[in-house]
Amino acid sequence: MKKFFYLFILIFSLSASLSAKANIMILKLTYGDVEIELYPEKAPNHVKRFKELADSGKYDGVVFHRVIDGFMAQTGDVKFGNTNSPDFNLSLAGTGGSDLPNLKAEFTDIAHTRGILSAARSADPDSANSQFFICFDSAPHLDRQYSAFGKVIKGMEFIDMIKKGDPNSGAVPDPDKIISLKSK
Repeated sequence: MKKFFYLFILIFSLSASLSAKANIMILKLTYGDVEIELYPEKAPNHVKRFKELADSGKYDGVVFHRVIDGFMAQTGDVKFGNTNSPDFNLSLAGTGGSDLPNLKAEFTDIAHTRGILSAARSADPDSANSQFFICFDSAPHLDRQYSAFGKVIKGMEFIDMIKKGDPNSGAVPDPDKIISLKSK
């Protein structure tokens, strides 16, 4: 009986470890690697979409098109913001998404604090698609208004180094880009 108990504990521990790793993403920037923990229990559809786009390489080469110091860095326009694509157009970056349908909002109790990963969208709460942002500081006015689905757990200093844009619009004339974004 003891053997079965220890075997159960071992299998449970391995399963939990593998599950935890499945929800860790590595965002490679020029400045260094950033680890992001995803929250599938809070926003399952946003996490699923993010992982699907990341693991298929859609985010590789995508620019941080809107970066406001003290607020957030926005990226994820896989249509117009991908420097590896023939459709790349910096003046349109931020207006596109993926070929997949938009997502319904998954508002949670996650506060938009430093390092939070959240879905970017238009005025329509159900318009999130591929774009996301990472908060530089707390932004409580976004709580329960945007779908937060992860958090930077290592390498936030590299997010802080992303080139900042215009203080009002956030537009970045020569933006940094995602080198790669993959599951750990």
